[in-house]
Amino acid sequence: MTTQTAHESAPFWDRLARRYARQKIGNLPAYEKTLAQTRAYLKPTDNVLELGAGTSSTAVLLAPDVARYTASDISSEMVLIGQEKLAQSGLENLRIVQGALGDTALGDGPFDAILAFNLLHLVPDAPSDISRAFAMLKPGGMFISKTVCLTGRYALLRPVIGALHLMGKAPSVAYLSPQSVARMMTDAGFQIVEANNPSGAQTGHFIAARKP
Repeated sequence: MTTQTAHESAPFWDRLARRYARQKIGNLPAYEKTLAQTRAYLKPTDNVLELGAGTSSTAVLLAPDVARYTASDISSEMVLIGQEKLAQSGLENLRIVQGALGDTALGDGPFDAILAFNLLHLVPDAPSDISRAFAMLKPGGMFISKTVCLTGRYALLRPVIGALHLMGKAPSVAYLSPQSVARMMTDAGFQIVEANNPSGAQTGHFIAARKP
């Protein structure tokens, strides 16, 4: 995946950003469980990178648990909203930048943990991104993700999502399964430490994977 390709969906997210920021979390218990699962792998000395951080709400919650936290997103409007939240938070160890994997704004690492929540089904080439993340982690570093997996009965949504995408009302979506995401991780060299569905549905598949 090239950096240029990664940024092609930025205008869509720019248009959505303010409305997205006003939305309430759909499944708060599942979100809180994901935060707890993620925190279990983070240490106070960690240098963390979050990909596709959106408006950085999660970053503001997790940054106090680590030494350094970089939240990144391809959307300039999402980043702007995140920086507004950062100014209100008083956090000094959090920086919010615009960019995708491969952009210098994110930094070269190495990182102790890289996070990707609700992202892998939206990127043009998930296997390449996972391999890049592997390269940017320290040995023993964690890649923690939660991925929307629209397979099985959720495949019925494909025509609807496809039509919305053609009208500019939905992003381009890859139809991943929990098994295919796990295979991408192991193919990149990761060892899967934990895999489950905090929401009880495969639409939010959580994986914690370690770089040997």
